[in-house]
Amino acid sequence: MRVGIPRALLYYQYYPMWKTFLEALGASVVVSDPTTKDTLAVGSKRVVAETCLPVKVYCGHVLQLVGRVDYVLTPAVRSLEPKVLNCSKFLGLPDLVRAVLPEAPMLLDPEIDLDRKSSEDKERHTRVSAQISVRARLGLYRALYQVGSHFTHDARRIRAAAKCAWQVHQEYLGLMQTGLTPPEAIALWEGCSDHQSDDGSEGAAYTIALIGHPYNLYDNHITHNLLAMLRRLGARVVSSEMISPEKLRQGTLALTGQPYWTYEDEIVGAAGHYLRDEVVDGLIAVGCFGCGPDSTLLDVVRRAAREAGRPFMNLIIDEHTGEAGLVTRLEAFVDMLDRRRHTA
Repeated sequence: MRVGIPRALLYYQYYPMWKTFLEALGASVVVSDPTTKDTLAVGSKRVVAETCLPVKVYCGHVLQLVGRVDYVLTPAVRSLEPKVLNCSKFLGLPDLVRAVLPEAPMLLDPEIDLDRKSSEDKERHTRVSAQISVRARLGLYRALYQVGSHFTHDARRIRAAAKCAWQVHQEYLGLMQTGLTPPEAIALWEGCSDHQSDDGSEGAAYTIALIGHPYNLYDNHITHNLLAMLRRLGARVVSSEMISPEKLRQGTLALTGQPYWTYEDEIVGAAGHYLRDEVVDGLIAVGCFGCGPDSTLLDVVRRAAREAGRPFMNLIIDEHTGEAGLVTRLEAFVDMLDRRRHTA
């Protein structure tokens, strides 16, 4: 049985885990090709103009998998902890795909919602990172059982595959905390012998924190290979994946007092951490035009950077963003860092 995984949205967070789990149950995993102009174009045609860029890209990747797989993995990630909800594009993703892509293969649509607990459980809940980790693991296990039931009714086999997948996920997170970006960590995990990781650390003139969601930052088509641009300009790039979950949570609490949306640590937590890191020369945030959570959170980061007196630039992207404009703004930002250093 062939299961497709779109190279979009949560791909960069969970791909090694899902692949390990599915293959342990005997499935053949097929990943959609990297985003191209055509991928974005066909996805954009299926949704209304106001739909955010990541969803348009996701739809294009699902269409890539038509005729190639029996199922497409499309989870509905609603919440990973109590009182913290996800963006609507994740809450209703399976329903959206069914509505706008009727020719799509059958969906594997596990629902992950850790906010569904009794009032007694909520009263006993305290925000301790270890407890949050346990709750997240249990929620993911339930989702894995939901998916695994399509391949086997042997609960022990599903549980063994789930344990293996969770271990791989932890190893994947550990790889990124050594300084690798998600694409680099995935390539290393898959054993790509020809993959060369170049984080720009050797001879880098500046260290720049890149703030944003992985599905925006690491899609080379929609960002025109932003990381490579920064490295060519002599910058070493650091990101949220290179920070431990505990430090990310501390960064979020420092700026907002409490988390409101799932995955906001990718923006607020990373910013809160790197704003206090003297090694970091400046921060660049990447958000999508028309994204409500991004617009709110990036404004929080902008105000915090101004109060801290740290260089900050906000890049807003959509399907019409051109490479020339990005290059100009990045060059100007690096020039500003250079002037700032020489006038300090």
